[in-house]
Amino acid sequence: MNNLSKTTHEPLIHITKRAAMDWWKACLVRLASIVVALLLCAGVIILLTKLNPVEIYATMFKGNFGTPRKIWVLLQNLSMLLCISLAVTPAFKMRFWNLGAEGQVLVGGLGAMACMFYIGDRLPNVVLILIMLVASILGGVVWAVIPAVFKAKWNTNESLFTLMMNYIAIQLVSFFIMVWVPNGSSVMGVVNADSRFGWLPDLFGQKYLFNILVVAVLTVVMFVYLKYSKHGYEISVVGGSENTARYIGINVKKVIIRTLMLSGGICGLAGFLLVSGTNHTISKNLAGGMGFTAIMVSWLAKFNPLMMVLTSFLIVFLQRGAGEIATQFRLNESVSDILTGIILFCIIGCEFFINYQIHTRNKHKEETV
Repeated sequence: MNNLSKTTHEPLIHITKRAAMDWWKACLVRLASIVVALLLCAGVIILLTKLNPVEIYATMFKGNFGTPRKIWVLLQNLSMLLCISLAVTPAFKMRFWNLGAEGQVLVGGLGAMACMFYIGDRLPNVVLILIMLVASILGGVVWAVIPAVFKAKWNTNESLFTLMMNYIAIQLVSFFIMVWVPNGSSVMGVVNADSRFGWLPDLFGQKYLFNILVVAVLTVVMFVYLKYSKHGYEISVVGGSENTARYIGINVKKVIIRTLMLSGGICGLAGFLLVSGTNHTISKNLAGGMGFTAIMVSWLAKFNPLMMVLTSFLIVFLQRGAGEIATQFRLNESVSDILTGIILFCIIGCEFFINYQIHTRNKHKEETV
């Protein structure tokens, strides 16, 4: 009898799903990714600007915490990004890819601004603010329910649908600005600056404190809703498998529409807070891209509203710090964008190593007789 040997060739590299990593190990991986990102940024800074990286990082810190006003602006930006992130999270957890938060915020803000413009001096301020709030939430709900109904009834592609709704919302805002500002400037100034009708009140002398408190309460409510309520359970089941949800008696179409109503309503609330509590005006850049940034915040936090506080802070800190770097050192804005991009890339990339393992080729022989 002859002994025959057979060599089995494996791929040079193959990837397998990792078992659940301990939370402290995952935190160490994320911390290591930030350290690596800072080292890479230091190298880029030296190559491009010949500046001391330590001074650059100190400037990022001062840009966020240098003065009390900068701290309040940081908290305001954090709260608005967090609010929109909370809005998209229920839909994302259900695996409904709502890319229309930008438009839903715009329509919500447009509802608030219409109330300020047309009835701003006809009602007591408290009543006016309540009407603005209702109009904003209804606007966001309508803008989110339209793609939800099409998805539930005809299984349309929600990503494209919600994305296209953003552009319609932008044109709606542009149209109404042209109506309200007939001089052709296409820029709407601060509304009711003298009377302050429709403006949220300053709490303890702080302009942004009302917004921050509202979003803080909303964060806790959303955490309880998603983790402990029946609706939150149904969202998780539908996100896991629609077939399983139907098998155990969940009305999938109802859950989709209801969840998008919630998502759009919170986006409308964000639009109200931006118009009534922050800008007191409206433009097509009201959301400032936060509708898309919120997607990253939600994913990084694993759809956990409490963890979103940290991810929102990280992103806002980087964005404001990068802007401060460009201003203080008179650098091109592209340099600050490069630094922000490197850090975010490393933070997002570390999630791969938390969830997957990379194996290299292991040659072995199987002998047969």
